Amino acid sequence: MNDAEIRILGVLITDRTKDAGSFQYTLTKYGGSIKTRLGINIPDEKAGLLILELIGDTNEMNNLQAAIEKIEGVEIQSMVFD
Repeated sequence: MNDAEIRILGVLITDRTKDAGSFQYTLTKYGGSIKTRLGINIPDEKAGLLILELIGDTNEMNNLQAAIEKIEGVEIQSMVFD
């Protein structure tokens, strides 16, 4: 395994209809840092879960994570492997 950090973000969007626009804008802005994106809809609820695998520059990963954390109605958890 190489020396690159592997970072996985779990993002819970509590109201997809309300928060999807700003969230999608953020993902597009930092798209170069996203290797894998998996969306999971929660049936019969407005919420959704997104799993992101981040790659590249650690500062860009930090910027993406900080931008997501600023979005209202979004909860984020992360795992980092060195």
